Amino acid sequence: MTTPQGYILTRDLPAIPAKRYFTIGEVSQLCDVRSYVLRYWEQEFAQLRPMKRRGNRRYYQLHEVELVRQIRALLYEQGFTIAGARLQLEQKMAEDISVFELSPPEVPHIKTLEVAETFEKNISTSPIEQDGEFPEPVSSIHIKNMGIQVVLDELRAISALLKV
Repeated sequence: MTTPQGYILTRDLPAIPAKRYFTIGEVSQLCDVRSYVLRYWEQEFAQLRPMKRRGNRRYYQLHEVELVRQIRALLYEQGFTIAGARLQLEQKMAEDISVFELSPPEVPHIKTLEVAETFEKNISTSPIEQDGEFPEPVSSIHIKNMGIQVVLDELRAISALLKV
């Protein structure tokens, strides 16, 4: 089925194959849009940025092919102007982002920090540290203990941030 301008309706377009990258020619066929139109849309729609390789060859990913189909539907089927289609896409993008902007989860006291502090107490009471001397050369256990201290400091900083 076609629209009055002779374009195929979006629902009648061929299925998008399971590929990682698509050339501009493939996208042109999959979306029933000429290559020069795709190049023009790259200039008009900030969201459409295919990867460019040697010789400025364009490679589109799946999400960009789907975006081209959305743009095409807005322009050819719903009758939006370029500016109107751009505005529609920006609004949809803002709505999608707002769905993910949830308040941070309530985090009760972090158990990981408790476990780490307990582990630190057990390390600090080791017989080697009580004497204040380390055997030569420093063993890998002591190096690990120093790494644990760094992790503990980071956990404390994260815990402080989460309590704010």
